[in-house]
Amino acid sequence: MEKWRQSLKTAVTDIGAAVRKFELPEDDVKKAAEMFRFQVSPHYWSLIREKGDPLYLQCMPDGRELEDDGDLLDDPLGEEPDTPVPNVVHRYPDHCLFTVSDCCATYCRFCTRKRKFGQCGHIDPANLEPGFDYIARTGSIQDVLVSGGDPLLLDDENLEYILARLHAIKHVRFVRIGTRTPCMLPERITVKLTRMLKKYHPLYINVHFNHPRELAPAAVAALGRLADAGIPLGSQTVLLRGVNDDPAVMRELMCSLLAARVRPYYIFQCDLARGNSHFRTPLAAGVKIIEAMRGRTSGMAIPHFAVDLPGGGGKITLVPQYECGCGGEYRKFRNFRGQIYDYHDVK
Repeated sequence: MEKWRQSLKTAVTDIGAAVRKFELPEDDVKKAAEMFRFQVSPHYWSLIREKGDPLYLQCMPDGRELEDDGDLLDDPLGEEPDTPVPNVVHRYPDHCLFTVSDCCATYCRFCTRKRKFGQCGHIDPANLEPGFDYIARTGSIQDVLVSGGDPLLLDDENLEYILARLHAIKHVRFVRIGTRTPCMLPERITVKLTRMLKKYHPLYINVHFNHPRELAPAAVAALGRLADAGIPLGSQTVLLRGVNDDPAVMRELMCSLLAARVRPYYIFQCDLARGNSHFRTPLAAGVKIIEAMRGRTSGMAIPHFAVDLPGGGGKITLVPQYECGCGGEYRKFRNFRGQIYDYHDVK
């Protein structure tokens, strides 16, 4: 049995063990674990230092998940109405989401698709046929994001079958994979896997890291194996209260990702998924983080701050406001130091 499969078999799934280890209030924590699957990979479990630390908060059930402020939704991004066939979400004209797995190595408590995760059982490849057919007959789709769950928890053969089918569709120009495996189960990124993946270029992988401590040596090595296979890597981070809503923490995360050959892509505002109220931050917090990085670190390390609008509105990006006045042909701007400059605009 491959090492990564052995690791998954020893994942922490006993909420009672977590209650005892961290001296948690048993009733509320167990109720939260019943609402949304609890599982932590051995690797990620080893990185948790203490109750309440940034990694603990992301994966441990919390009684606050039982609270409902009225704005939180089971399907916060309105994916279901944009699902023409099972497993395909087609919202934007030229690209679609293709969910091929409902398993993760660790289940993040803030997950936007927690409605889909009960007992983990991989989606039968035969059930993906309507998705392949839809993508093949929809000529506007140039870009397919293969997601889940986590696609890299499929075995190499099933994952290659999916990539080969998509690669054979002429109007699909490139494929992306969304995964948190390098962070949660770095041993999954084997030489055998990377050799298979590199056969299907142009292929891009978006990874998911939320805190600098997640970039442990094993994770950095896994990212290196993917980069060495010629796969461009981007990162997606979720802005989470108590985890990374500090400009210094986020700056360190983004620079560390860049050093690991991962281009920061998005910081996402936490979605309005049920159980997420204690993770939410004001929108101003994300704008402040971008402003704190601008001019103080490499532009390559600065991602977009995005909000995925509820109800299927799609992504919008928010930026700091640098324009501070307009007079005739001149517009006034402030720079990252707060200094004011005039800019002569053309008519």
